[in-house]
Amino acid sequence: MLKMHLPDEAATRALGARLARVIEPGLFVYLHGDLGSGKTTLARGVLRGLGFQGRVKSPTYTLVELYTVSRLNLYHFDFYRFRDPKEWRDAGFSEYFSDTSVCLVEWPEKAGGLLPAADLDIALEFAGDGRDLEIRAATESGKACLSRLMQTPL
Repeated sequence: MLKMHLPDEAATRALGARLARVIEPGLFVYLHGDLGSGKTTLARGVLRGLGFQGRVKSPTYTLVELYTVSRLNLYHFDFYRFRDPKEWRDAGFSEYFSDTSVCLVEWPEKAGGLLPAADLDIALEFAGDGRDLEIRAATESGKACLSRLMQTPL
């Protein structure tokens, strides 16, 4: 497990860029936190760290955005608007969760227990002007990724 304080938005993006250096295809990363806690900011940092230069939108309305960057296909999901977990199944998103892609999922709890297991669970919460972050590795792939992240310089 990794716990840290992120004093501002720039620190959140910087952590995302560090994460970009260690993620590999087949990794499922679930982002937890209240509205405005930094989930999309962290995702933007990952994408910038992978070299994506375009606009990074929150997929709140589209539900998913695909980014083909660097060495992988990254799917950025946002399930905030789901009213029922069956919406995930009905949307046909299961095909995106494969060993050839990386999935960043905001609001995974809205899909109930229908999502595949997370490799990394990242929780962000308000802490004064900044955020407290906790990353838990739930699989061997997640543990390897977290280990590489902790060894990656700022």
